[in-house]
Amino acid sequence: MKNKYALPIFLITLLLTSLACTIFVGGPDTSNLTPIPASPADADALREQIRQAFETGATTGTVSFTITEAQITAVLRQRLQSDPNLQAEKKPIITDPQVYLRDGQMKIYGKTQQGIFTANIGILVNIGVDELGKPKIEIASADFGPFPVPEGIKDAMTAMISEAYTGSLGPVATGLRIESIAIADGNMTIAGRIR
Repeated sequence: MKNKYALPIFLITLLLTSLACTIFVGGPDTSNLTPIPASPADADALREQIRQAFETGATTGTVSFTITEAQITAVLRQRLQSDPNLQAEKKPIITDPQVYLRDGQMKIYGKTQQGIFTANIGILVNIGVDELGKPKIEIASADFGPFPVPEGIKDAMTAMISEAYTGSLGPVATGLRIESIAIADGNMTIAGRIR
């Protein structure tokens, strides 16, 4: 009698266990990337660093500062958690974001979830300077694994990165004319002049 019910009980248990968990379905390979430790203190350090750069720039007329991967990752995490346009079902559409500043690009990796399925995501961002001396931010590609790229994600991410930039700079951003943005070896260096 015990053997008669063993298989159905096992199958039901297996089904219930799989429903309680999430199933990973692929996406960009991130196994060769070293995770970036970032905390709210990194975002605060960036704001303080920028404040000091502008204080110095008030006397010299030039402003230069370097943003690290940990700092930009911390700012992005805060932005994803606070922006309802970048959330689905009260959760950020990208979780555990990691921002890498390499080879002239900002590379954003993270995870996304739809139902019980999770996937790695990858977004490549080109950052330059437009003719007005403002950051020119373009999403080069977005890979959400087997999931379709959410409608409007490129526009939302571009706006979010732009807002994170101006939010980090605060009101002084309007007085800065950027001359160059260089991205390499885990750093983004921004140099410009105060108008």
